[in-house]
Amino acid sequence: MAPVQTVNDFKAVGALSGATQRKVEPVGPHFLAHARRMRHNRTFSEDEAIQAQHNVKKTEDDEDDDISEDEDPMMLSRDAKDWKAQDHYAVLGLRKYRWRATPEQIRRAHRKKVLRHHPDKKAASGQRDENDSFFKCIQKATELLLDPVRRRQFDSVDEAAEVEPPTKKQVQKGNMYKLWGPVFKAEGRFSNKQPVPQLGNEDSTQEEVESFYNFWYALDSWRSFEYLDEDVPDDGESRDQKRHVEKKNNNARRKRKAEDNVRLRELVDECLAQDERIKKFRQQARAGKDAKRKAKEEETQRLLEEKERKKVEAEQAKKDAEEAAKAEREKNKKNKEAAKNASKKNKRVVKGAAKDVNYFASGEATAAQVDSVLNGVDQILTKIDVDELATLAERLTLAGKDGAAVKAVYAGEAKRLVEAGKLKDGEVTAFA
Repeated sequence: MAPVQTVNDFKAVGALSGATQRKVEPVGPHFLAHARRMRHNRTFSEDEAIQAQHNVKKTEDDEDDDISEDEDPMMLSRDAKDWKAQDHYAVLGLRKYRWRATPEQIRRAHRKKVLRHHPDKKAASGQRDENDSFFKCIQKATELLLDPVRRRQFDSVDEAAEVEPPTKKQVQKGNMYKLWGPVFKAEGRFSNKQPVPQLGNEDSTQEEVESFYNFWYALDSWRSFEYLDEDVPDDGESRDQKRHVEKKNNNARRKRKAEDNVRLRELVDECLAQDERIKKFRQQARAGKDAKRKAKEEETQRLLEEKERKKVEAEQAKKDAEEAAKAEREKNKKNKEAAKNASKKNKRVVKGAAKDVNYFASGEATAAQVDSVLNGVDQILTKIDVDELATLAERLTLAGKDGAAVKAVYAGEAKRLVEAGKLKDGEVTAFA
């Protein structure tokens, strides 16, 4: 243990400096408070009360007026124990904002309400409120609205935030899109998918309108109804009773959810039925279908007419072909008959040429001479064709009745046939 020093053991190691006079300016909140009390001859409690009122007024003046609302006397007399039935937004003066109020606005509204209704402030102003009921309502509203989960539960059942759909008469007299727009904007707060498509106006495209209604008919809603649950008994209560209440709450939530889905679908159905754009799109679609149907009918008619035309053309072509074939047959028949007649005539000329020159006899021709010449002529006639026959007849006609000339023509033709291999040499001797 270290030894204790005594005064006698103290040794100065230096000397104090001399005193210096300086001017000191009294500042700071405590000095200002002292000066204020002295100037107005107030006690500590009187000055604090007056200063508190001044601070409240200054704070209220500094706050924006956008979160200031008149307070309902009925609301000020609310029982704090019945907090679940209170309008938390109204308590904080945020009626017009409701689910759109930001956390910062909620904090500012809370601060403003506290400055106005804090028990200490009331006590300082001479007011007495033994229950401090409304102040507790303010605290409960702030606590709930700054908790995202509990606030969502309250927003889910906040009827004051709902917008009533317009009636048919209102729609007939006013702008349908301006009347229905706020309704879907309010309902859109429950959508898990954001941003929510807007209703649009009369100039919206069909794609935009169909996208809007498809979205709402398949809305993915987070809306629940836990806020309306019956309070579950404390842990000390019967477990069976607790399970019963929880089951009852779950069934009630599902029922309310199903009812809300039906309500929302009917809401969308009603808007759809009043939407003139849908009628316009249907008319356009009908007109398009009519145009397509008309075009299809015209094309069908055209094809039928084309088929009929081709059929008529085919029948005419067939008829023309038959007539041409008939004409050709008749022509060929005539030609054959003409050729046949010509051939007969030419044969008569060929045979008659020998007769005209007396079968080449100098006097009266004997039967043997006639047979010999006619046999020779027949031999030639059987070996030549129509053209050769015509040529032969022509040459014989030119020869006339000159026996030598006629015989020469026969002899020349016989020689030609021998050279062509159609007759044998020496087979025809009548013209030698």
